Amino acid sequence: MAVAAWEALFRAQVSIMRRLSAEFPTEVMSLNEYDVLFNISRAPGRRLRLKDLNRHVLISQPSVSRLVDRLAARDWVEKTDDPLDGRGTIVQLTAKGFQEFRRAAIHHMEAITDRMGGGLDEDELRQLIDLCDRLREAQDPPPTGQQREG
Repeated sequence: MAVAAWEALFRAQVSIMRRLSAEFPTEVMSLNEYDVLFNISRAPGRRLRLKDLNRHVLISQPSVSRLVDRLAARDWVEKTDDPLDGRGTIVQLTAKGFQEFRRAAIHHMEAITDRMGGGLDEDELRQLIDLCDRLREAQDPPPTGQQREG
């Protein structure tokens, strides 16, 4: 049963991502650039260590580094040395980058709503959120001695 559930989840995700990618609302940025900007925008102060950004995005580490360099060249992000780790890099969203992100986000959220809301009602969407959160949390067990809230 677990394999069949995985297959269904995976195929649904691939199908939706293909449609969202094809419908992505702007010629100004790619869906991968949007993903990077989205993750930085959610971080406190709209800044994130590059190492942490790599953990959250859907592309590989070398691709993230190159993409961040392209975003910096467009003045959408700034890169600075991490004061707590001399080897690390902090990536911060600029005002210009946040403006471009917000512009794309409005249209992207509408496309997501059409794709997800068109197939599931509100209760089913809540169930899906709960199930996906539980699956994701199960992949990273809490440190020894700590229990999950539940």
